[in-house]
Amino acid sequence: MSQLTLKHFILQHRVLSLYRYAIRASRSIPNAQARKETISWIRVEFERNRYIDDLKVIEDKLASGRREIRQILPEAPLHPTRH
Repeated sequence: MSQLTLKHFILQHRVLSLYRYAIRASRSIPNAQARKETISWIRVEFERNRYIDDLKVIEDKLASGRREIRQILPEAPLHPTRH
């Protein structure tokens, strides 16, 4: 892994914020089994991308993650940290 820059730390904060938001937004799923599966999917997706250190790839993954969460959980409010 290369030397982490300030931009890496800023993006790390955004990724963690998106993860927390997605987990909280999943509370709106009324079916317990569907909620559990959604949380599991969210965790797997974030874990799968955990070791990416290319800034452009991280930014692209954040944008696509926001889109996917809006599609899966349309009743959830927009993510507060849309940078």
